[in-house]
Amino acid sequence: MTDGIDPTVSVVIPVFDGGESFRACLSSLAALAPGAHEVIVVDDSSGDGSGRLASEFGAEVLTTLVRSGPAHARNLGARQACGDILLFVDADVAVRPDTAGRVALAFRLDPGLSALFGSYDDAPAAADFLSQYKNLMHHYVHQTGREDAFTFWAGCGAIRRELFLSLGGFDERYREPAIEDIELGYRLKSAGYKILLIKALQVKHLKPWSPPGLVRTDFTRRALPWAELILRRRRIANDLNLGWSSRISVLATYGLVGALLAAWKWPLLLALAGVCALTLLLLNGPLYRFFARKRGPFFALRTVPWHWFYFLYSGLAFALALVMHLYSTIVPRPGGQHHGSEEEMGREGAITAR
Repeated sequence: MTDGIDPTVSVVIPVFDGGESFRACLSSLAALAPGAHEVIVVDDSSGDGSGRLASEFGAEVLTTLVRSGPAHARNLGARQACGDILLFVDADVAVRPDTAGRVALAFRLDPGLSALFGSYDDAPAAADFLSQYKNLMHHYVHQTGREDAFTFWAGCGAIRRELFLSLGGFDERYREPAIEDIELGYRLKSAGYKILLIKALQVKHLKPWSPPGLVRTDFTRRALPWAELILRRRRIANDLNLGWSSRISVLATYGLVGALLAAWKWPLLLALAGVCALTLLLLNGPLYRFFARKRGPFFALRTVPWHWFYFLYSGLAFALALVMHLYSTIVPRPGGQHHGSEEEMGREGAITAR
């Protein structure tokens, strides 16, 4: 890229049965000003015509012959892209018109910047309580996180293309939407590259959440593999969901539940339960006040049990991951880590262009 000229931006979107949310995503991309150099959609064997829809919006479409997961799909799109910057966007978000321009400007102004990401905005599309709670919590965590980030987020995240390919892209062992973006961020940071959380770079999340879907996603696709990654790398960054207040909150939640269960036999433990509850309220007070400002006191009150439940299953995920990690050190699994070379990114999983 040339000094004083914004780098070119290639948008890469993996999609599987994107539905109406994907249509809204494509509509928002069509309104980018300035526009992206190209929009590449990787249709991961959808059955709802998502690839055809993307073609109608003028995107370049690749399709996998078998469903391979978003990590593999993004890698395929990255190899096809020709822009200086890869801007990864999820199929269930709507971008703002200035998104591509803001990303290009950030990389032009900071030659040492390797990657960046943003956050969901504070106005999620789904109006139900659970979707509002989950998306507002994500917004709050990112908006209060450190700008010098330790991780990466592919919902709206950008990285220099040559660097991405040299690192082998996303880890394709993650066959479902999981923490492939977090894992890439850890590799970037460990190698000394600069990642920025740009809080003004915001997108609207279009996905509605149901209770089973939220718990399943948080536990099996986020908390459990994230805990495994932390134990494998033997380092916990004090940022985003992993701050000290979150760790203490997990302990306090288990202390609260344990004290309440034992109080039938030892009533004095109700005092301990009260201490644990007060600790949780004090540590997470800023979040609850944020909820109250955005949606009112009653909404904030309703979030408390869900938030404490989140600490419970997050702690359980870490405990399970620790047991599996200790077991694997005694009985090592065959094979090593694999991140996929640039050659393998083009070879694995046949694709066709539309």
